Amino acid sequence: MKQQVKRAYLDTEDGQILYRIAGEGEAILLLHMTPRSSDEFREIIPILAKNKQVIAMDLMGLGDSDKPPREYSVADYVQNIITLWDELGIKKSSVLGSVTGGYIAGEFAANYPERVNKLILCNVHGFDAEEQEKILQRYSIGFKIKADGSHLIERWLSRVKYVGKGELNHRCVIDDLKCFGSPVYPGVAVGNYCLSAKERFKKIQSPTLVLTGDQALDPLEKAGLAKAENQTWLSESIPHSQEIIIEDGTLWMINQVYQEVAKAVINFLDKTSN
Repeated sequence: MKQQVKRAYLDTEDGQILYRIAGEGEAILLLHMTPRSSDEFREIIPILAKNKQVIAMDLMGLGDSDKPPREYSVADYVQNIITLWDELGIKKSSVLGSVTGGYIAGEFAANYPERVNKLILCNVHGFDAEEQEKILQRYSIGFKIKADGSHLIERWLSRVKYVGKGELNHRCVIDDLKCFGSPVYPGVAVGNYCLSAKERFKKIQSPTLVLTGDQALDPLEKAGLAKAENQTWLSESIPHSQEIIIEDGTLWMINQVYQEVAKAVINFLDKTSN
């Protein structure tokens, strides 16, 4: 039976946070990439919810969550998790973070080890100082509305090579449009944080799975935002982690090859000892 996915809002002093929740059992939190939303996990939530309680939140500034009243840090996003977990009465959970969400998940595990069972990092790439500057510039400016509507086709074409011309690209564009007219707050937060992540992630104690798509680096390399030579940092910072390479996996692999991703996640959650 397909698990029903419900939506709810968490009230915080900085605004409302939308989250999706489904299933029962041990909790797992899903944190999405930028500039997506919890819709990134639409395909995978019902699979995981067969024997887990799955919660996926829209990071503030994206999706249907409010924009924060100030520039947010990764620590602020982690505090949002703590607030949600306290509201839901969840003392400890596993966490899966995709790209941007992976940096936030990693900081959560590093700073609150007592609240994390297992950690899954999907396509969490490393950056150097030059790339950090480009990321901060891109996300601080954000997306701008153009009078002739050309911003719509620009967003459609921005990833069409990787996701095609169908429903997934449409879903991605909808998420893009929700963060127009302001900084892309999670991107700025991770931009400010990424160079310190190598040291911060050394504090991670929980069993950790690194899921990497074999094609995920390509769009970042082409945009000058990442280099292959900077991608060994996770194994160096978390030497007890295990890695799985997802064949034909792109940055959007959680939608495109969700069965393979779900299988790897479930095997890790069910068979790995704390």
